[in-house]
Amino acid sequence: MTTTGADYYAIRVRGLLDSHWSGWFEGLTLTPLANGQTLIAGPIQDQAAVHGTLAKIRELGLQLLSVVCVE
Repeated sequence: MTTTGADYYAIRVRGLLDSHWSGWFEGLTLTPLANGQTLIAGPIQDQAAVHGTLAKIRELGLQLLSVVCVE
């Protein structure tokens, strides 16, 4: 489930985001969880794009809980 040259990331934040934010997160899948967290997941091309995604999370004022590169 990865794009060529991209690693798959699973990022958890505190707070609920619905799927309309997916475009802002460049097509990553947003899954609201019952525990009040959102899982933001999908292939991210490189480290610059990872940092860009984290900057968007910061801009929304969401608390970052975890960032995992899934192998």
